[in-house]
Amino acid sequence: MNDIAVAPGSYPVIVLARAATEGDLSAARAQMGFSLAWHIVVACLGVGLPALTLLAEWLGVRRNDPALQLLARRWARAMGVLFAVGAVSGTILSFEMGLLWPGLMGRFGQVIGLPFALEGIAFFIEAIFLGIYLYAWDRLPPRRHLLMGVPIVIAGTASAFFVVCANAWMNQPRGFTLRDGKIVHVDPWAAMLNPASPPQTVHMILAAFMVSSFLTAAVYAVALLRGRRDAYHKAGFAIPFTVGAVVTPFQIVVGDWAARFLADYQPVKLAAIEGVYRTGSHVPLTIGGVAGQDGLKYGLEIPDGLSLLVGYRTDTVVKGLDTVPRSQWPAVTGVHWAFDLMVGVGFFLLALGLWLLLAWWRTRRSGGGLLDRRGSRLLLVLVALAGPASVVALESGWTVTELGRQPWIVWGVMSVRDAVNPAPGLMAGLWLVLVVYAAMTVATVYVLRRLARGTAVPAAPQEADVRRYPVV
Repeated sequence: MNDIAVAPGSYPVIVLARAATEGDLSAARAQMGFSLAWHIVVACLGVGLPALTLLAEWLGVRRNDPALQLLARRWARAMGVLFAVGAVSGTILSFEMGLLWPGLMGRFGQVIGLPFALEGIAFFIEAIFLGIYLYAWDRLPPRRHLLMGVPIVIAGTASAFFVVCANAWMNQPRGFTLRDGKIVHVDPWAAMLNPASPPQTVHMILAAFMVSSFLTAAVYAVALLRGRRDAYHKAGFAIPFTVGAVVTPFQIVVGDWAARFLADYQPVKLAAIEGVYRTGSHVPLTIGGVAGQDGLKYGLEIPDGLSLLVGYRTDTVVKGLDTVPRSQWPAVTGVHWAFDLMVGVGFFLLALGLWLLLAWWRTRRSGGGLLDRRGSRLLLVLVALAGPASVVALESGWTVTELGRQPWIVWGVMSVRDAVNPAPGLMAGLWLVLVVYAAMTVATVYVLRRLARGTAVPAAPQEADVRRYPVV
């Protein structure tokens, strides 16, 4: 018998007997990519919006502020809608994992099943307490009702953690042994808690809080630009924008940690991200550019920049794409530009946070309102743009994670081609999914707009003045 333990540098490659056509493979990748890109935005709101809602409710109860309490109630209603929509899109993704990628799930389901099972438990906990939280708003004392929201935040964050652990395993497969082509000696905990889990999960959870915060702040920034300068809209802007500004510098530090992780564990992905074709020292950091036959062209180079970032020394050796056959190279231009876009947006959001800090400091010294100062209109315009920009950074980050792993679906073990369903007709599934997601998008926007205007459900007793506070 031949036992092969999976370890970096000694990956046995699993190849299935049949493979899909190029058209079906492209359709499967497009369907999975589109579904994930759509779901990840809703999932981020499911992680971050409950925390923002609890913060607004806590401040409202503490200060006995009706505007903050109304804000929390409306965010809670939106939270319920997004949870339902996220459950639908998440269910579609779970079916797609089995239908589109039977080579992956059939071979490795027993290895990566644990995080999906734990995510299901977290989902049900979140659903139970969300129901209690929404139903018991006027039936429990304020502080007790506030406590009912805490498990929602914990369970939502846990769901993100478990799902990203499964994705991290695809980047760093652990927890099993291959014996004559069969999976034996499965250790689900070792698989879930693989080396990629810490940087990926922390990076994703912080991204969820950033996207939720800046998207929410953008809505109220637009309202403020339209002249709605009441306490309700100012609080709706200030709370999420402050949270996003606080999280952003931590996210940049974690992003640097994640990039250094790639240098040690996935050097080919880092080489694709930075367009490093040949292994060497004194490697420049290239911003922009297009992949050519021998390297990036037309980019802005910072001499020794990448070597310095990776090892804090200009003579640090950085592994290049020449360490693997060209057939195993990711799409360099796509990965490189996605990474640059993500980093660029991150520093744009950091600059906005610094602007907020400076404006707050000047306001504390001279008095007056934060949004009454000169230049506040420009700040509001930039924050309105920051919401969509945070989504762009999120999607770019996942593009780097997934496209940078190509052509592998499980790094060094199984290729995407060998995991896809070999049955014909996958293109029909892609068109069906596009229609379903288009309908869900229209329905979600319609319901959220009605909730924002206070016309979807009857007003609660504390919302007698609901018409005073239309959102946009």
